[in-house]
Amino acid sequence: MASGRSAGRVRLQDVADLAGVSMKTVSNVVHDYEHVSASMRDKVQAAIDELGYRPNLTARRLATGKTGMIALAIPEIDQFYFAEMARNIGEEAGRHGYRILVEQTLNDVEAERAVIRDREEGLVDGVIFQPARIDTLEIARLRPGTPLVLLGEAARPVNTDHVMIDNTRAARDGVEMLLRGGRRRIAFLATVRGDITESTHLRLLGYQEALLAAGIGLDAQLVLQSDGFGLDDGVRALSSAIAAGVEFDAVLCRDDLFAMAALRALALAGRRVPADVSVLGWDDTAVARYSTPGLSSVAPDKRALAATAFALLEDRMQGFDGPGRHEIVPHSIVERATT
Repeated sequence: MASGRSAGRVRLQDVADLAGVSMKTVSNVVHDYEHVSASMRDKVQAAIDELGYRPNLTARRLATGKTGMIALAIPEIDQFYFAEMARNIGEEAGRHGYRILVEQTLNDVEAERAVIRDREEGLVDGVIFQPARIDTLEIARLRPGTPLVLLGEAARPVNTDHVMIDNTRAARDGVEMLLRGGRRRIAFLATVRGDITESTHLRLLGYQEALLAAGIGLDAQLVLQSDGFGLDDGVRALSSAIAAGVEFDAVLCRDDLFAMAALRALALAGRRVPADVSVLGWDDTAVARYSTPGLSSVAPDKRALAATAFALLEDRMQGFDGPGRHEIVPHSIVERATT
């Protein structure tokens, strides 16, 4: 190292001395100010690289009021969908020079309230948050000072930016695809006892609308109920329906995990997929792409969700203070071997 200093003790002045410029010029390059010429930027960057200079983030925060961090608050980090969303949002943030702090709320209303009450104030520049329990009115009442964008269906206050897919339309599209394949006895797996998430209700609504539009009466036996969200819960729910003699030739599942449960229950019952029963999952996660047989799935455009949420948040972080914007991103139906 040219200065003889260790990387951890390199100062802004050391970079300025090596590059033969002022400390102000080095600071302008570090903060990516536009008025620095390309040749000067290259000269300073070469000195930064040679010395291994790393900006003092605490000093930068004091000088600019920015941390370069955003928070992502999601219900559970080990769910396939949320894990993939965290990756997409992390990649989107990285492309814009931000890092993310991931927090799981575990569907706990007090943890969600803490997110809204600016628990991360001073630590991050903005928050992307998928609530599960806190409602629209409470978010509106507790509107934080830190810029906030909401994901999902649980809460949609008019004064807060919000991004989602049209779950009802997506469910109708899925059922219509199954109907075009000749299926007429389509089960829904599943409503969940104690479930407070709006997404299940919207998907069930779309399922029912599609059947009615096709002239097929609603059969309460085909709307299965599960004791929980786990794989075993889904297996038990579908296996119980089979044991009770409920006849069906297709299953629309509320998520890919329940679709995997359906495949397991059908295999145990000796039902062939898709010859006897078609199975359609939801979220198009890695489990759908790599299952055997390949799992058909309703596919939210997760990259669009991440990009749209970050774009809205970046607007807020840069000072936009207009009314809440509500964005619907695309979805598709990905057909694989199970249909």
